[in-house]
Amino acid sequence: MPTTHSTATRKSPTQRPTTLGPRHDAIELLTDDHAKVKKMFKEFKKLCKKNEKEGKEELVEQICKELTVHAQLEEEIFYPAVREAIDDDNLMNEAMVEHTSAKDLIGQIQSMKASDPMYEATVSVLREYVNHHVKEEENEMFPEARKSKMDLEEIGSEIAKRKEVLMEAWRKQMLKAPAKRTSLPNSGASKEPIVRTSRK
Repeated sequence: MPTTHSTATRKSPTQRPTTLGPRHDAIELLTDDHAKVKKMFKEFKKLCKKNEKEGKEELVEQICKELTVHAQLEEEIFYPAVREAIDDDNLMNEAMVEHTSAKDLIGQIQSMKASDPMYEATVSVLREYVNHHVKEEENEMFPEARKSKMDLEEIGSEIAKRKEVLMEAWRKQMLKAPAKRTSLPNSGASKEPIVRTSRK
């Protein structure tokens, strides 16, 4: 009697398990963040033109939160990987300096009230800093990273997971102490080293 072979359990060599969850590309995730913040800055500009004070301070706090989390994700995960992959210390050092400048402005903004005469001007300067930084990242750093041997999906997965932790930490911080902050609280995840497989 000839044996029969069931094809029900066979898998194609390219078939992926369905339990892996969504796939993330690091550059796409970071670019989405850029677009989100850019949209919020535009909304702030509209409020200023209409001389509307309602919601302005809350919107700026949201902008500061998004930028703070975004910068931390880049500094903890993306920048070290890019620095290793593209071997361009000047580009990476400039990006870090720009982050420092933006953080200084965020700190100033978070110590101000919307009624402060310098409030709108300081937010506008932050917007200019961020626009310049985003342009350099998207036109220089990201293309170089894309051409390298970086595992952008692996790094993207790390970024997505870490972002969830940071956003939750921020929410808890705001519930406990709604006073303005200039940095995120430390979370347990931040103390653990990030381990990646070799991309060489």
